[in-house]
Amino acid sequence: MKIFSGSSNRALAEEIASYLKIDLGKCVLDRFSDGEIHFYIDENVRGEDVFVIQSGSYETNFHLMELFLMIDAFKRASAGRITAVIPYYCYARQDWKDRPRVPISARLVADLLESAGTDRVLTMDLHSPQIQGFFSIPVDNLMAAPVLAHYIQSLNLEDLVIVSPDAGGVGRARLFSKRMEATLAIIDKRRPAPSVAKVLHVIGDVKNRDVVILDDMVDTGGTLVKSVEALKKKGAKRIFAACSHPVLSGSALERIENSDLEKLIVTNTIPSKGEMESFKKIVVLSVAALFGEAIRRISKGQSVSSLFV
Repeated sequence: MKIFSGSSNRALAEEIASYLKIDLGKCVLDRFSDGEIHFYIDENVRGEDVFVIQSGSYETNFHLMELFLMIDAFKRASAGRITAVIPYYCYARQDWKDRPRVPISARLVADLLESAGTDRVLTMDLHSPQIQGFFSIPVDNLMAAPVLAHYIQSLNLEDLVIVSPDAGGVGRARLFSKRMEATLAIIDKRRPAPSVAKVLHVIGDVKNRDVVILDDMVDTGGTLVKSVEALKKKGAKRIFAACSHPVLSGSALERIENSDLEKLIVTNTIPSKGEMESFKKIVVLSVAALFGEAIRRISKGQSVSSLFV
């Protein structure tokens, strides 16, 4: 087994390698003067079980291209098996034709990964579970739920309610509420335009109760802040939020900081922005051990799903 890292989330890759008690593989990632990616592997990988760690990030297009080139290099170097470890699977939000004349970008990325030479994909909390069906190769979709739940339990919240911010996330929220032995509420939301959310009403009882809004990602923070406002109007006592992927683009950090949200609990599938350290409401948890254990089990041919039983 050999692990290599792209440039998108080197810190997470180093944590994973540390968990597995191995060194990251030797490779060189650089750019030509015109901006094109220059990559080569600096050690023998013939017949090896290779894991390439590369997450979606703030330079999504660049990092995707970097991943494709890395996988192609390992294929041409006769690696035995190539697993793309993608903690945050980007371009996942367009996973069906919600209107005429739009792409299905999640499927396109799946096709490109397979064309590049990927034998297996390891990711976390896909935007929609059915994206696994876009691949004709094995896909392991890890869940950040154990890591998030452990932290939330330490907060000793009372009469806990898990809130899904939209109808699409009900399945995820239901499983999490069962794990937390909490009740479930749903926010009825509409999107009149991309990245614009309109909260209509809250379905469920949240009055005088502590709530945790659970989502797979937070991007601009607009949905989250509007959800917090709606829950406050319904009498919620303390309001927290948890998500796997902290995209936090634009003025998301400022929106969250100025809202009634107590804490936003996220993982390190996406590297933290430098300015996040000055925002006290953001709590970052590591999923390195979860990925490390999944990689170890995949390499040894053991069950990955048993991690979540």
